[in-house]
Amino acid sequence: MIESPLLERAEGYIGGQWVGKGSGGTLSVTNPATGETLAEVPALGAAETEEAIAAASRALNLQEPASLDERRRWLEGVRDALKEEREEIGRILCLEHGKPLKEAVGEVDYAAGFFNYCANYIDQLAPHTIPETPKDCTWTVHYRPIGVAGLITPWNFPIGMIAKKLSAALAGGAPSVIKPAEDTPLTMIAAFRAIHDRDVLPRGMMNLVMGPPKPIGDTLCQNPDVTMISFTGSTGVGQYLMRECAGRVKKLALELGGNAPFIIFDDADIDDAITQLIGNKFRGGGQTCVCANRIFVQSGIAETFAERLAEKVEALKVGDGMQEGTDIGPLINQTGFDKVRRHVKDALDKGGTLKAGPHPDSLPESGSLFYPPTLVTGVTPDMQCCDEETFGPFVPMATFETEEEVLAAANDTDYGLASYLFTRDEARAQRMIPAMRFGHVGWNTGTGPTPEAPFGGMKLSGIGREGGLEGLFEFVEPQTVPRSY
Repeated sequence: MIESPLLERAEGYIGGQWVGKGSGGTLSVTNPATGETLAEVPALGAAETEEAIAAASRALNLQEPASLDERRRWLEGVRDALKEEREEIGRILCLEHGKPLKEAVGEVDYAAGFFNYCANYIDQLAPHTIPETPKDCTWTVHYRPIGVAGLITPWNFPIGMIAKKLSAALAGGAPSVIKPAEDTPLTMIAAFRAIHDRDVLPRGMMNLVMGPPKPIGDTLCQNPDVTMISFTGSTGVGQYLMRECAGRVKKLALELGGNAPFIIFDDADIDDAITQLIGNKFRGGGQTCVCANRIFVQSGIAETFAERLAEKVEALKVGDGMQEGTDIGPLINQTGFDKVRRHVKDALDKGGTLKAGPHPDSLPESGSLFYPPTLVTGVTPDMQCCDEETFGPFVPMATFETEEEVLAAANDTDYGLASYLFTRDEARAQRMIPAMRFGHVGWNTGTGPTPEAPFGGMKLSGIGREGGLEGLFEFVEPQTVPRSY
């Protein structure tokens, strides 16, 4: 069992109080690297979610909302709490997720950055009067809290994903009810403890309910006091939330699935593109929605690129994230492991060539969640890895001849979250980027989101934005006040 001063009470949190018992029994949290049980936490359900919504509603004071200066202090307080506990929160994250410790601590820093950004730019939410005076009135625009927000996050970034949402919600003055993923609730509990101990927020401004998704999610959708839901996860669940929220016309912010193309032209810097691809693809063990899912290399450099990439892939160290030097940790669960194996086997069965990594038939059926990083070349559009998001350390590589061909292939997906383009030809990049139907297009870089810029998807990858000024405005509603003198 895990021991930590931040987990002395591994419980839910409602209205400023810890909640040790739930209506759904308990959840067992395990370390995917060892199979060890880390903790048993209460599984909260519909009743506790209703209590959390009530606590958030009490914290919402529309007649006397917190000033922007007060909200800035909230944001700075959360930022400082995360920074002060970065090492311990990162350790907990590493143990329950499996990603390398250095990467886990870096995620805590990334999370703190969202609170810092919102604190620095919160004055953008100040009311303003438009310069025109139509209809002989002055017109002032105010940004009011949207109301109680339900925030639902996935397991792959246990602190990073909630930071994107909670920072903007607090900036907008919107209280929240937060549901973390069942696989990784401990990181969230630890962050709540750090914030609670420093008395950073008014009671009810943030509430934590962990448990099975359906009773919690359905309650958030059905309760009229919840006016917005922000969700990161699969497209299927996002579509379900849209249907469930339609009756009350709730606002939705959805970051959903991806199928990111990573395009390398003949004129690209091969070594830099490989370095960028390694960093992009294997972050979190490949379990990120922005990592490269389809790699397209122009034919003139394809053979050289594959040989050099294979060397880098084979050199990656797979192991327990707590061990120094680990590059890739375990996958989150057996389902994730089996999906990677299925995608690799399908690619090989349909004519792909194994360039790095073991044959999937040589891997154990169960007992280990460590999937070795794998490179397969000769990938074709009929393979499962081109249609589905793998979410694991599998690099499927295809070749192409022309700009038109690869642009069509990149856009041949229902998803539009992230994409990457490597070319030194500026004219080509300026032609291609506007035509790439993805919310994020990295040009000669494999970097993902940052607090300072908006991030979100097109098509089935979602609606709304997190980060940047666009994300800052997600949890407010403009109210226009014309006044006649």
